Amino acid sequence: MSAGFQLVLASGSPRRRELLQSLGLDFVVRPSDIDETPRVGETADTLVRRLAKEKAAHEIHRGEAVLAADTVVVLGDDILGKPEDPADARRMLTALQGRTHVVHTGIALALGPDEAQCSGEVVTTRVRLAAMTDAEIDWYAGTGEPDDKAGSYAIQGQGALFVESIDGNYTNVVGLPLPNVYQLFRRAGLDLRRAR
Repeated sequence: MSAGFQLVLASGSPRRRELLQSLGLDFVVRPSDIDETPRVGETADTLVRRLAKEKAAHEIHRGEAVLAADTVVVLGDDILGKPEDPADARRMLTALQGRTHVVHTGIALALGPDEAQCSGEVVTTRVRLAAMTDAEIDWYAGTGEPDDKAGSYAIQGQGALFVESIDGNYTNVVGLPLPNVYQLFRRAGLDLRRAR
């Protein structure tokens, strides 16, 4: 692939878009529409790796570098996706409060059809939420911020009030681990900073 390439973000996530915009990159947003149902016996890290690769390879054209990601929150053996409604958000927040959980983000990069290449990895961060009162959980669930977030909180929003500590990359918890994305592009022979 030539030095200049068209960067495509295969995600409709506003957070991922904002993270790439914060780098001053030019890119196209083209969300992929794939079945995200976990397979029987699939672990959380295997799930996000597979989904990221399937999203990246879903639609790709010559001269493109397609970046995809998938994020899940894991508490014990339970994968916590996006809440179905405010009551589900309250349930998740009640389970997470006062405990440490894991955030896995699978990232993948697919290059235009001529290169026929798709690589990826999983980045893991541990997050501890502070103990929360029922009133705090009700308030936060009622803000609407948890509605489309894995685990029902946003570390970059009002949810930051309850994030006691993180062990690992912050942007991974937001949904796109930027240092790892940069290295993924480097290993593919591309300079992410030259995206057009």
